[in-house]
Amino acid sequence: MVVHSVVTVGNFDGVHIGHRAILLRARHLADQHNTTLKVITFEPHPATVLRPDAVPPRISDAEHKKRLLVDCGASQVDLLEPTSELLARQPTQFIEQLVDDYQPIAIVEGVNFRFGKGRAGDVQLLESLSKRLNFTSVVVDPVDVVLNDMLVATASSSLIRWLVEHGRVADAACCLGRAHTLTGHVITGDKRGRDIGVPTANLDPQDYNGLLVPADGVYGGFVCLPEARTYPAAISIGLKPTFAGQSRCIEAHLLDFDADLYGQSIILHFTCWLRDQRPFFNVDALRRQLERDIVDTRRLVYQGQFGPQSPTAPLSKTN
Repeated sequence: MVVHSVVTVGNFDGVHIGHRAILLRARHLADQHNTTLKVITFEPHPATVLRPDAVPPRISDAEHKKRLLVDCGASQVDLLEPTSELLARQPTQFIEQLVDDYQPIAIVEGVNFRFGKGRAGDVQLLESLSKRLNFTSVVVDPVDVVLNDMLVATASSSLIRWLVEHGRVADAACCLGRAHTLTGHVITGDKRGRDIGVPTANLDPQDYNGLLVPADGVYGGFVCLPEARTYPAAISIGLKPTFAGQSRCIEAHLLDFDADLYGQSIILHFTCWLRDQRPFFNVDALRRQLERDIVDTRRLVYQGQFGPQSPTAPLSKTN
């Protein structure tokens, strides 16, 4: 018995609001036809084979991406390894194999969908092939967002990377539909924060290697602990210039929290930009600034300006 499905293919890095529009349309079609939505996503990014020296940082790792796709309606998520043989497949051959493997009643893609060797296939070719291979080709328009500098831009993974790398995490959240996150285990730091009364949880750098890290600076956000406990947090990224640090680190001070987190996995949500990293004349000056950072974070939380589901926040950096 042939089992049909609705199919969409792509990198889906970050599963941003543009991706979600595609997934919503595909889910609606699947429901109309009482069938499943199968999402085929490349893992890892094809650039690891095509341009290994220029692989973009990942917005979300494989596990996180899969969870997001399921949350957006995927019945099944298949990871497609971008082998040299697969990437050398001609566009028509790529779609023919997809049809053989999934028997789609519809293939749903964005207007910029490209496929096959050299990314030579496009949605016009997909539409042409749909008539011969007996499936419906559905093309979803891109999604535009208004950024905090009032620029209207199309949500895309490349734009999100640029925004996050420039500290504009509130704008990135507009494109993602949620705050940008990093997940990692808490390791022992130099304990200077505890010594000055502002203890921090330090993320293990190995856990975010290859992932998209915001620009050096201090951010307002929140931290999710095991068992879904959530705390507002001031998050610092940088070299600790006051202490002439040599290693970039990510650390978070959780508001109204005092417990041992060593070894636990936590999720940092970056909601808004607070300030640049800069060296201070002495430890007392640093402590006073950290206290101001905490006040700013607390004020934003109590004003309801940001939270776990908030897509936007004030005080964004607009470079």
